[in-house]
Amino acid sequence: MTTQGPAATEAPAITWHHRHLIDVDVLTWPEFELIMRTTEEMKHVLARPIRKVPALNGRRVTTLFYEASTRTRVSFETAARNLSADVVSISPATSSVTKGESLVDTVRTLEALGAEILVMRHAVSGAPYLAAEMFSGHVLNGGDGWHAHPTQALLDLYTMREHFPAGDLRGRKVVIVGDILHSRVARSNIWSLTAAGADLWLCGPATLLREWIAGQRPGPAARSPGTASST
Repeated sequence: MTTQGPAATEAPAITWHHRHLIDVDVLTWPEFELIMRTTEEMKHVLARPIRKVPALNGRRVTTLFYEASTRTRVSFETAARNLSADVVSISPATSSVTKGESLVDTVRTLEALGAEILVMRHAVSGAPYLAAEMFSGHVLNGGDGWHAHPTQALLDLYTMREHFPAGDLRGRKVVIVGDILHSRVARSNIWSLTAAGADLWLCGPATLLREWIAGQRPGPAARSPGTASST
């Protein structure tokens, strides 16, 4: 991943060219900044009496969560409605998945029924990549296995920036504590926080950091994190 550190001056206008959002490892720093600026604009929209903009008016957004979720699923659905999209929520437990329908067949069926944006969560790492290959629209990853949770990482980055002058995280020491090995949120945060220039440290029991300590670094790392300590 090639990124540019946060610039001291205002970044030039850029165009978003990504079709999907499966992880933040594909984002450059200017693209992170674009997301942060757009988020700030939406924050002002949500403070209005009418909390809607027509950005996705007429678009069909389908949420497909193979894992139980309250906050993430409802957050996506609420956001889509705030953008004026038509939202359909699919629960695999009450769909043909219970009769053996594959992920590929489910995605193809949803597309045939008009889905244009697919928000999915799956217990298997890499499942959104397979969906993206089969789906002609746009796939947003709401968390897959131990791999990634890009929107949570973007929310974490935005929240941290709000608490520092000018939203600058360069040189700020950030420690992620716990089960790093199995955490999709930690893996995505490693990308976003290192791209932001934070001094990132990983801390947890050696058994839950063993591959990081061994230097294998499972999953993405925008640059070498700080030394992981064990307890």
